Amino acid sequence: MLEEIDIKRRDGIAHVALNRPALRNAVTLAMWRELAETFSRFAADREVRAVVLTGEGTDFSVGADISEFDAIRNDRQQSADYEVAVDACSGAIAGLGKPVVAAISGYCLGGGCHLALACDFRFADRTAMVGIPAAKLSIVYGVRSVQRLAALAGIANAKRILYSGDRYPAEQARSIGLIDEIHDDARLAAAQFVERLAANAPLSISGAKFMLNGLSMGLGALDLTAAQQLIDAASDSEDFREGRRAFAEKRPPRFRGE
Repeated sequence: MLEEIDIKRRDGIAHVALNRPALRNAVTLAMWRELAETFSRFAADREVRAVVLTGEGTDFSVGADISEFDAIRNDRQQSADYEVAVDACSGAIAGLGKPVVAAISGYCLGGGCHLALACDFRFADRTAMVGIPAAKLSIVYGVRSVQRLAALAGIANAKRILYSGDRYPAEQARSIGLIDEIHDDARLAAAQFVERLAANAPLSISGAKFMLNGLSMGLGALDLTAAQQLIDAASDSEDFREGRRAFAEKRPPRFRGE
């Protein structure tokens, strides 16, 4: 187990915390993979009836650890491999046939939002700030993540979120579907909520989750090949490299669309 993923179990509830508080719980490639394995293990563990996913310290997660992108996500192939790991993680969370609630404080951005979207519910406190800054890094968000976002926020709001890269405070995030409930203590509220759900029939919840997820994630008319080409083009672009440089240098990026 990675030290960056902390797991505690209480009364059938698994509490999973991203544990890099000094770095606002930025998610490394190793953490994406560890989280995927963790939630896959929960699927086979009958003692785990529900999960709360949160972050240690003041933030849920600022997203992917961009500082490692030059080494692990520098071109089309590396980006594709990275997205496989990210999708495996979100797929393990969304596919777990048990209730999963994200308890959000502080920043929940980019990859952090990706994790929260994969959960069944998102509870936040009033410090929460939610957003997807992919447009500020010349990244095309993955298909599965866009599907989840559109299912929760609606097409117009999903476009606003992805086009702008803006950060939304808790009340506004709730109004556009990124957050379900706001509480003074998101962790406590999430734990109390899943305790109630965990008392219900596991097969009923598992069946309902499977069907509802499938109905909300239907591919419809989306051309997956064309979508992947757009993702690959952004991954190979000079704009992507400029976005990383600007982030590291703490300056506005100068994008050219190439």
